[in-house]
Amino acid sequence: MASAPRAPKSRFITLEGDALDRLMPMHIWVGAGGQVIGAGQTAAKMLGTEYVGCDLFDLIAIKRPTAAATIEALSLLVQTRLKVTLQAHPDLSFTAFAVALPAGTGMLLNLSPGANLIPILARFALTLADFAPTDLTAEMLFLLEAKTAAFNEYDKLNARLEAGRDRAETEAMTDTLTGLHNRRAMDSALARVSGAPSPLGFGVMHIDLDYFKAVNDTLGHAAGDHVLLQVAGILREETRRDDTVARVGGDEFVVLLASCNDLGTVSKIAERIITRLEEPMQYNGQSCRISASIGTTISTFYDALVPEQILSDADKATYVSKHEGRGRHTVFRPERQAIN
Repeated sequence: MASAPRAPKSRFITLEGDALDRLMPMHIWVGAGGQVIGAGQTAAKMLGTEYVGCDLFDLIAIKRPTAAATIEALSLLVQTRLKVTLQAHPDLSFTAFAVALPAGTGMLLNLSPGANLIPILARFALTLADFAPTDLTAEMLFLLEAKTAAFNEYDKLNARLEAGRDRAETEAMTDTLTGLHNRRAMDSALARVSGAPSPLGFGVMHIDLDYFKAVNDTLGHAAGDHVLLQVAGILREETRRDDTVARVGGDEFVVLLASCNDLGTVSKIAERIITRLEEPMQYNGQSCRISASIGTTISTFYDALVPEQILSDADKATYVSKHEGRGRHTVFRPERQAIN
């Protein structure tokens, strides 16, 4: 008669150092009396700094399959899938599994984030290093981190593309020498204010430099560029932040004066610009002398605002300033078809 198979002998394994931590970083080691003896590195992070010696059920709550609030009740649930929450974080649930330790010395309770991985990661700032290398959670976290990295790269790429587009749009609207707006930008700004005029209206000032050709002819184009940069700086200083200053030709500039229909104010601005431009500009020890002929018109002069007409009338007034001796300011009044 064949003998019955013998039951396998119990086997005990001793883990040294941080081996248990690496194998089960979310375990809680509980003594026979229910006090916490230790915890894995990840469980410790979630339990807080003062957990050793605490009663297990002051730290966690067993929710399923049945509630358990004593070590004796928990011992009846060993090797059963449990639902557990932390007392300090009752909104987060974990999957848990308990095993008894030999000779009634206590038990190990191992936790897993389960379906709540994302909020648990966020709450405790967990990373791949907080999980066992073989844990499926680590694989999921790796995928999440890879996805996050991919989205971060996408966001960076999108930001670079947006910045490139903004830079291209800015460059398309900017005079490369002076850094002022160009004709395209002025046309756009004038069309915008003409389509939605403010109660105060706006002024348009056309500026043509006098004697600029002589600077180029006698001192060279580098001197001319230097003068244009000085002119750009003066125009910025003599206008307001909301005004638009553009270089629209070689030595021609247009200023859109926002919310301005006072001829006295416009004339003072023009006079200041002319006075400053007539101050000698030094270039490589040489004195560059220019002036400006300025023509202005104001939106309130018109029944219908047509940008092309407004620019043309300001240009006509500039021509009169040139014809009458240069270095002066002229206002065009369309209702009289005359300039004064």
